Amino acid sequence: MSFCSYFDAHLCRSCSWIDYHYAEQLKLKNDHLHALLKPFQPQEWLKPATSVLKGFRNKAKMVATPTFEGVVLGLSEEVSLIECPLYDASMQKVLRTVEQWLRELGVKAYDVKKKKGELKYVLLSRSRSNGSMMLRFVLRSHGLIGRLEKGLESLVQRAPELKVITANIQSVHMAILEGEEEIFLTEQRRLEERLNGIPLYIRPKSFFQTNPEVAEKLYRTAAEWAGESKPKRLWDLFCGVGGFALHCAAPDRSIVGIEIEPEAIQCARDSAAQLEMNTIRFESLDAASFGADSGEKPDVVIVNPPRRGLGEQLCKWLERVGAERILYSSCNAVSLAKDLETLSGYTIRRVQLFDMFPHTAHYEVLVELVRG
Repeated sequence: MSFCSYFDAHLCRSCSWIDYHYAEQLKLKNDHLHALLKPFQPQEWLKPATSVLKGFRNKAKMVATPTFEGVVLGLSEEVSLIECPLYDASMQKVLRTVEQWLRELGVKAYDVKKKKGELKYVLLSRSRSNGSMMLRFVLRSHGLIGRLEKGLESLVQRAPELKVITANIQSVHMAILEGEEEIFLTEQRRLEERLNGIPLYIRPKSFFQTNPEVAEKLYRTAAEWAGESKPKRLWDLFCGVGGFALHCAAPDRSIVGIEIEPEAIQCARDSAAQLEMNTIRFESLDAASFGADSGEKPDVVIVNPPRRGLGEQLCKWLERVGAERILYSSCNAVSLAKDLETLSGYTIRRVQLFDMFPHTAHYEVLVELVRG
């Protein structure tokens, strides 16, 4: 028996390793990582950075399912996931309040088979530093906006933690989480989080790590590694809201952060402005485009690509740039290993696993690459 009633009842199997002892989970992940990176002969393996086992997620993604009783938030087939132990008690309480409020409003969840109804998903994000939350309704059309706006005051009175509320329009009949159009129903448009004392902002479409405690360890470690050689120039590619770049800031260090999502870049700029960091520049560009146009040579490059990895083109460009060191943060060690084959001009100095996703086979890993 695990500590999750959904898993034990075979209602949700997302946490496929939840009935393993945590030490066994870490060993399996470490063994997997060792097998992938052993051919590259890392000089040093550091102990994994561990996570708490409950209440660590700061984001909930709930499918809205139609039932006779009204909207159910969770999985399909009428399985509610409101009491998932990966969310802390405050998130569970707000999700329960939102579900009841939607039923009182008579909101119809989207029926995939019949292609009827309006509400597709409910997304909830929480700032660990101050407890405020962002709620997003993913809708099929604009038809429900008026009803949501009329009932908004009642919802906020019941759940005052909700500071940002939006409606996202996703009209396509496909398993796509969100659409392009985001309609703000509140004046406030972002949450503030603080990791290691550094303000980071969460907006509806900006990527943010789902495990803040482990993210703090990851950013702190990257900053320590990057700072050891006292680099004058540093690039942060796929920078998101600027977590790595902001942690690596120093008065005599020029930093450029590159990210394709404009919302994330605006968040990063706001953080830099609040901290009065004048040596950091954030640009909304595709990393490959920036790589093709830049004429500077950095001392250190930090990369944090999506699961697909950097790819051959970007790896070859990094080889040509010739930074002395590369810090590669990866959420997919398989694509990392493939990229390392292309980055043959670098050797691995050290490796550390960060257990961002307990109870699953997934993990984050930070690798320091040294030229030559």
